[in-house]
Amino acid sequence: MKDQKLVTDTIEFVKMKLRDAEGGHDWFHIERVYKNSQLIAKHENCDMLVVELGALLHDIADSKFHDGDENIGPETARKFLADNNVNQPTIDHVINIIRNISFKGGNFEKKFNSIELQIVQDADRLDAIGAVGIARTFNYGGFKNRPLYNPEIRPNLNMSKEEYKNSAAPTVNHFYEKLLLLKDRMNTDTGKRIAAQRHQFMEDFLSQFYAEWDGEK
Repeated sequence: MKDQKLVTDTIEFVKMKLRDAEGGHDWFHIERVYKNSQLIAKHENCDMLVVELGALLHDIADSKFHDGDENIGPETARKFLADNNVNQPTIDHVINIIRNISFKGGNFEKKFNSIELQIVQDADRLDAIGAVGIARTFNYGGFKNRPLYNPEIRPNLNMSKEEYKNSAAPTVNHFYEKLLLLKDRMNTDTGKRIAAQRHQFMEDFLSQFYAEWDGEK
């Protein structure tokens, strides 16, 4: 019962903090990751409270909306959890999830690992692919006023972490620089199974996109 109250209070906190967030990183994104995490966790031996808190707080202050500050999210989460008398090992675990969950161009080496991180990471990556992932990608591209596509600007598959953070490439490039890479980077069997179907949906979308772009359909 105590854990459930903490989760409920965390949900209310996240809803309040993200009430004006960009559409791809708002409460509904958190809610989908939360539900995906619960689905995956059913098939894993894990600490469900850590999974739920990690999912709910993983994007509490995304660095790309805070001038690249990668500490504001973990510290916001740390203060909230400490204020709610969460034990230190749980706080530390949740903070490690927040610090190590992101893709960061695919060249980021995790400094921490646990089954709970793997679950939340898979859940977050599932929300980046498939139909919702496509919608989120173009929503963020519009938010940043990026072109949909430019055939003369090729995807950069060897970006450093800093290049990835500062990229202003057309939105379609993001499929190749991140989204289409995620299927093979899933951690759990459940995540891999769901990702395979969503990956195919993106492949089909791109085929249709290019056909329409070239006036073939």
